[in-house]
Amino acid sequence: MVTLALSRLPLEGRGGLIDVLQGLADPRHRRGIRHSLVSIMAIAVCATLAGAQSLMAIAHWAQDQRPRTLRRLRCHTGRAPSEPTLRRVLGQIDVAALDHRVGAWLVQQTSVAGQGLAIDGKSLRGSADGATKAVHLVGAVLHGAGAVVAQHRVPDKTNEITSVDPLFADLNIQGAVVTGDAMFTQTAIARHVVDEKKADYLFTVKDNQPTLRQDIEDLQLDAFPPSAHHAGQGPRAARGAADLDERRARRLQRLPLPAASDPHRTRRQHPHGHAPAL
Repeated sequence: MVTLALSRLPLEGRGGLIDVLQGLADPRHRRGIRHSLVSIMAIAVCATLAGAQSLMAIAHWAQDQRPRTLRRLRCHTGRAPSEPTLRRVLGQIDVAALDHRVGAWLVQQTSVAGQGLAIDGKSLRGSADGATKAVHLVGAVLHGAGAVVAQHRVPDKTNEITSVDPLFADLNIQGAVVTGDAMFTQTAIARHVVDEKKADYLFTVKDNQPTLRQDIEDLQLDAFPPSAHHAGQGPRAARGAADLDERRARRLQRLPLPAASDPHRTRRQHPHGHAPAL
């Protein structure tokens, strides 16, 4: 985990993290509560920003904090909640309401315009308990910073693909570039990102979509060096480049993904060969 400078985070005051968390409904009975819901949620958020990826890691982060830091996070006794307490409360909380509030707060701390925003699915480690399946989440993660600005719990009878729309429902991602692996290379997702969220996308195309991959291969992007069009290699090269441009434009119109104006190849070393990307 990384060292998180809490002094730089807007924790208090109007619009601060503590204020944002105040409106969450506490699912516990009032009797016997030792740690407020706000303190537990504030610890969970800050620990996650510091790199914690499991309930145990969140508990360890909390135990490492000084009493005065914990008091800033509304642990009035200066003592951190235990891992079982964190597990019990986080397992009962309204995840959608939490993600909505915290995601909006995170986006306010930084502009996502022009930044990469990865769609990432994962199972929450430590959330499985006996016959209870592990909680599976789809998150929106800022490239570079690694901050999760939104999460959506994937219902047991659905999959990650159908969770993208609700993931972005209350998030302003205008101007961002949404990235995802081949699972998310779907016409509906791309159209939602471009038409409704006013963002761009960069999705991978692999052999599981042979028709789309072949359409991209037919564009012959490797046969069109930019120098033939821009570096003045003579009128013959320029005419050839113009003809290829026209053929490319016609093929682009046939691609099933919206706004696919410039697909390109990314060269990677992996066991199944090269994977073109959109």
